[in-house]
Amino acid sequence: MNNPVLLGALLGAVGVLAGAFGAHGLKQRLSPESLAAFETAVRYQLLHALALLAVGALSRGGGEWRIPTQLLFWGTVLFSGSIYCLSTGGPRWMGPVTPIGGSLLIAGWVALAFAARDHGA
Repeated sequence: MNNPVLLGALLGAVGVLAGAFGAHGLKQRLSPESLAAFETAVRYQLLHALALLAVGALSRGGGEWRIPTQLLFWGTVLFSGSIYCLSTGGPRWMGPVTPIGGSLLIAGWVALAFAARDHGA
């Protein structure tokens, strides 16, 4: 899947669901620190959903935006997904996944800057 609008829309929908679940289903079950971490994951997911929608608007379907799209999508999945997992009591081995996801997000923003520079966006 390399359609940034589709990926952004999917991340946005899941982000809203996760936010609602956190606010209504987890508020009484998680510690304040865990709930704050969960909310951080939601915030990053929704921010990067919007970023992918912007990539879709900039790219106009061009394949040269594939790398930033994939980095932003998978970075979000790994970053937010690992925080969701860790904050709700998931396995501790997920801990190292968070900085990998964060690194992919940073790389995605850098790749986006290069794509915009190279393609006049």
